Amino acid sequence: MSNAPIGIFDSGIGGITIYKEIHSLLPMENIIYLADSKNAPYGGKSQEKIIEYSVKNTEFLIKNGCKLIVVACNTASTNAVKYLREHYKIPFIRVQPAIKPAALNSTTKNVGILATNGTLKSELLYETSQKFAQGVHVTEQVGEGLVSLIELGKTNSSEMIKLLNKYLQPMLLKNIDQLVLGCTHYPFLIPQIKKIVGKKVNILDSGEAIARQTKVILEQEHLINNSYTKVSRKFYSNGNTAVLQYFLDTFKENLKAEKINF
Repeated sequence: MSNAPIGIFDSGIGGITIYKEIHSLLPMENIIYLADSKNAPYGGKSQEKIIEYSVKNTEFLIKNGCKLIVVACNTASTNAVKYLREHYKIPFIRVQPAIKPAALNSTTKNVGILATNGTLKSELLYETSQKFAQGVHVTEQVGEGLVSLIELGKTNSSEMIKLLNKYLQPMLLKNIDQLVLGCTHYPFLIPQIKKIVGKKVNILDSGEAIARQTKVILEQEHLINNSYTKVSRKFYSNGNTAVLQYFLDTFKENLKAEKINF
């Protein structure tokens, strides 16, 4: 099983930010990426629907021989991973908003979190905030519309800049010095966010932490790929592959997005 692929799924292209960190840390691992763009975003859907989509994604990746699955979607991680772990034997890695480092590193004791509605309302986020953010004021903001624009490739559009200003300016008025990106799509917006929040606000996402946790679990399960055969990386989408291909091209590694009916 050691040369079997790592599976990664997200409600679209956002998990590519997680793929980037995993591939950087574990360059010898084969990877299959699944973008459920047809059903994106997950953030406004019921927990039952999120679990349904997550099960479907998991079944696809298991069918394709994956040895471990990274749920590279904050909403699916907070709403479906418990169910997945109870029903499948394969290891699952979940994404978790970086509340802990934000709270620990805040000097103003004011942090902001930009996330989907599904993530902000989750039990996991509530428990994480209660455990690590005592004495820190956390300003939560639903990033309504951001994922949809990213999925359309409109990261630099006037609509995007307008929405980001609408969501971030109230946080700045509350003197935040840490901004948690609670959706794997949002790191695509870091250049635009930096122009709004300036240098005094530290931006946190969970990509590197997820990659490190993936390595830890692979080592614990004796699943690290030690073979020196050619690395395989496959990217599938049930939506518009053009946007996925656009982001893959930024890696300049001749990666191809494949369309699937799923």
